[in-house]
Amino acid sequence: MWKLERVGMVVEQVTGVVLSRASVWRLLTGRLGWSLQRPERRAVERDESEIARWIAHEWPRIKKGR
Repeated sequence: MWKLERVGMVVEQVTGVVLSRASVWRLLTGRLGWSLQRPERRAVERDESEIARWIAHEWPRIKKGR
């Protein structure tokens, strides 16, 4: 995840122009049309097929109260 300070550092390295955090924010949102986004947090060990199996077989059994 990039922070405003990091983007400002890259802008400075590439262009030589020093921008404040507020200016970087205005540049990203106003002129470039970007929006704030954060990565989804998912476990590395997540097993989609096992989750589907559990929902199909175990959840109905638990829901029935057996």
